Amino acid sequence: MKKVLSWIDEYLEEVLLAAALAAMAVIMGVQVFCRYVLGASLSWSEELTRYIFIWAGFLSVSYCTKKCISIKIEQFVALFPRRGKAVFKVVNHTFELILFVYLLPFAWKYLMSAVENGQTSPAMGIPMYLVQAAPLAGFALSAIRVLQRWIAEFKAVIGKGEN
Repeated sequence: MKKVLSWIDEYLEEVLLAAALAAMAVIMGVQVFCRYVLGASLSWSEELTRYIFIWAGFLSVSYCTKKCISIKIEQFVALFPRRGKAVFKVVNHTFELILFVYLLPFAWKYLMSAVENGQTSPAMGIPMYLVQAAPLAGFALSAIRVLQRWIAEFKAVIGKGEN
């Protein structure tokens, strides 16, 4: 069980994002084939691709957070010694964590409003709350990833961890 959780912790976003990219490419490839070779287009392909893209966008926030890929002032941070960099990153991650925790209730309300109104997608008829769950999932996973980075940097600040 520990190996499974470790694998999920390490590769969850990468696998989901790669699967999303592959699915979008295949779906749109089939759509192009059907439209130009068979002369009939699929009614659902662009809608599904759009929804997968939305999910991929919110999952990519978590991926970037996990890998510390964000807009930064690298030259400024590079001026500090290792412990100083860690302090700067702890402060940065604290603000990020506050932001994602702040956004969670709004994402929850957004999802619940979609559940309550029962809207379905026009071409596929899927419940729209499946699409509108993306912000909640993305922000929750991002908050977890920021907390993981915060703990790692905090250990570096107090001298108990490698960075």
